[in-house]
Amino acid sequence: MSLIKGGLTGLSAQIKDKLIQQSLERRLKQAGLEQSAHSQSKDSAKNQDASGSGAPGMRSMTGAANSCALPKVPEEFYRFDRMPGYKQIKIIHSGAQRMGLINPFFKQHDGLASAHTQIAGRELINFASYNYLNFSGDPRINAAAAAAIEKYGTSVSASRLVSGERPIHRELEQAIASRYEAEDAIVFVSGHATNVTTIGYLFGPRDLVVHDEYIHNSALEGIKLSGAKRFSFPHNDWQALDQLLTQHRSNYERVLIVIEGIYSMDGDYPDLPKFVEIRNRHQVFLMVDEAHSLGVMGERGYGIREHFGLPTHSVDLWMGTLSKTLAGCGGYIAGEAALIEHLKFLAPGFLYSVGMSPPLAAASLAALQCLDREQGRVQKLQARGQYFLSLARAAGINTGTSTGLAVVPAIIGSSIRATRLSNAMLARGVNVQPILYPAVPEKSARLRFFMSCEHTEEEIEQTVSALAEEINKL
Repeated sequence: MSLIKGGLTGLSAQIKDKLIQQSLERRLKQAGLEQSAHSQSKDSAKNQDASGSGAPGMRSMTGAANSCALPKVPEEFYRFDRMPGYKQIKIIHSGAQRMGLINPFFKQHDGLASAHTQIAGRELINFASYNYLNFSGDPRINAAAAAAIEKYGTSVSASRLVSGERPIHRELEQAIASRYEAEDAIVFVSGHATNVTTIGYLFGPRDLVVHDEYIHNSALEGIKLSGAKRFSFPHNDWQALDQLLTQHRSNYERVLIVIEGIYSMDGDYPDLPKFVEIRNRHQVFLMVDEAHSLGVMGERGYGIREHFGLPTHSVDLWMGTLSKTLAGCGGYIAGEAALIEHLKFLAPGFLYSVGMSPPLAAASLAALQCLDREQGRVQKLQARGQYFLSLARAAGINTGTSTGLAVVPAIIGSSIRATRLSNAMLARGVNVQPILYPAVPEKSARLRFFMSCEHTEEEIEQTVSALAEEINKL
């Protein structure tokens, strides 16, 4: 009887969760529909106003009273707490509270976060930080940052074009260009802004941008800013891309393909040589976002180009971030001199932004130099990722298409269950974040494990064992 009772109780809990989730989805959808209806109503009012109800002279005769009668403006258009996005956040928080879910986000770390961290005084195994090679917090990187502060201060206090240029900026850019065997490179103060301003500036309404369906939000925002036509193709499907360009290439001027070196939600990578062939055949630009592949792929950690043994000119825009392997903050573009000079003088996100903070530039330069000297960290990271992946698969955990390079997901298929699983893992001494809808489709909700070269095999075994046990409890 106890087994039957327990089974019924578990079933009842699952039904309750499902009903609450369906209610939340309906409310979230309604919040979006309300915004759409208000927008249409506003457009209709504008059209009626534009058509007018009489001659201008007749309207002026209605007097001062009518001139003061302003149209009623919906609250959504002048109150932050009525904005659809905020209403959706409140709906999600309310639903989580009803289900007894603990918010897994915005947890404060007490100190350095690498393979281990401390939250609320507890020592934890950490899989939530992309400090892949453990360079953030390394005494040599810290010393380089401190030396830059002593020499240049904490801010350059101007855009680089005006008076914010410092030697450390060019040293970092030349070092990045050297690793790619490119003519030059440019660094931006934000990785997200690097994609937004580069794509947003270089392309326009008569152009086309084609991207992998899993491309990062920063690329999507850049495309939106550019005004270019946008098409997506199925994940890593170069054949679908080829067909798309065969059909549409001739309708546009400049065309850009955007893909990633390692996809941060799935831990897989594209068959880059195939995309290079397509780039050459259709005479288009190719951009590769190496945010998660620099320091991770290739024998020396030089990224997907080294992994496949490709020449640098096979890709037009090599993009990356400084916040993962390179222990700083910001982004970069490497490529031919004409591209880099163009961006330095005219890209708004560079031209109108303060120059990179000297300690951040110095930290990333020092990390890049350490990468050159200590490539054993790269091999160790790759081995740890493969070990985690093999154990997870053997335990029956759904890891999707992950290759074990830096990122391994555990796909749960429910945002509610993924949140509960994250909290359960935290209780067992493992910090790992859930990735929930709408960041991924609901059926793909997951925990995402970032690997570090400092994770031990024992910690990985402990984590995968706990993960498998807690999944079975859901």
